[in-house]
Amino acid sequence: MSVDSSLDRRKDSQTDTGNGNDNGVITPSLSSISTHRLRLNPNTDHKPDSYDDLQLGFSPLLFSSLERYLPPSMLNMPRDAKVQYLTDILLRYSPEGERTRVQRHREYRQKIIVNYQPLHRELYTMNASNFFLPSFLKAISENTEESFRSIMSEPTPGVYTFEMLQPRFCDLLLSEVENFEKWVHDTKFRIMRPNTMNKYGAVLDDFGLETMLDKLMEDFVRPMSRVFFHEVGGSTLDSHHGFIVEYGMDRDVALGFHVDDSEVSLNVCLGKQFSGGELFFRGVRCDKHVNTESQSEEILDYSHVPGRAVFHRGRHRHGARPTTSGHRINLLLWCRSSVFRELKKYQKDFSSWCGECQREKKERQRLSVAATKLELLRREGESAS
Repeated sequence: MSVDSSLDRRKDSQTDTGNGNDNGVITPSLSSISTHRLRLNPNTDHKPDSYDDLQLGFSPLLFSSLERYLPPSMLNMPRDAKVQYLTDILLRYSPEGERTRVQRHREYRQKIIVNYQPLHRELYTMNASNFFLPSFLKAISENTEESFRSIMSEPTPGVYTFEMLQPRFCDLLLSEVENFEKWVHDTKFRIMRPNTMNKYGAVLDDFGLETMLDKLMEDFVRPMSRVFFHEVGGSTLDSHHGFIVEYGMDRDVALGFHVDDSEVSLNVCLGKQFSGGELFFRGVRCDKHVNTESQSEEILDYSHVPGRAVFHRGRHRHGARPTTSGHRINLLLWCRSSVFRELKKYQKDFSSWCGECQREKKERQRLSVAATKLELLRREGESAS
């Protein structure tokens, strides 16, 4: 999450709380925290431990992802030592207020899981052959750029579409969401909506689907993002936000122009019958250029098809046109990389992925070449005279 050049920039005010307790919860010891550092480049040959069986203050997947960035002397240490080391670093970059918010959300989620009775329990464990189309599974199994492109279309640079979900899975998930919403209505339980833009929909992680969606990200999204979106952390995705959005005349009608809080986004239409609701894309931008004009080659309008996925960078600007009739429901998975987010803090040039940064860089190069030509012509003129 942090690199050598940045770890000593913040001071931690926490006190030593020991090394653990009788419940198996890892608690941090912050002695010598200033010496704890991660490497800039990961050890790609190292196979990380699994942390799924531990009660941690952060996602177990985050620990597995960061383990490859440990100093060489730490890689073969006992798992508890690696947990301690990584926790000390993570606490430095996670303010107490944020940890309190996370803890409250965890308690909120636990209340739902304890009281809500799932309708289709087969959805809560990844069963790839029942969820995905054979063509998609074959491409993932072969795990090459060629196999991925064989099932994909790329209607504009950086936006990929492909057939992904079986109709039965779409129907089961729609039924599960309807059942959850009925439970919310009957119990008058106040739920959190997916984001600040959508007033309807549900966070799938909050009612028990987090583990299944983790597998979706790790085993199916990350192999593709490693190929197509490596420059924005596609190979180090370690957390997600999974949710359903609903559009219709009695739901959210449209969605304004925005970027996602993700490095990579997967958007799959589940159904039902509807008209309108097209996605419009307008180019990839960094924070500095998020409101700049679009170029003609960046403009794309895309019509949803049930079971078909749209795959793009989170910073690819987009929105949804009004759904003019019927009811449209989509599954979204915002995938994030804590490593990329930390490294991005110390970067100024995003020309590897930001369209406007690329244009500015090309313009600087053009002006430099033109200035060089003028200087050479001037010198030739002087020597001739």
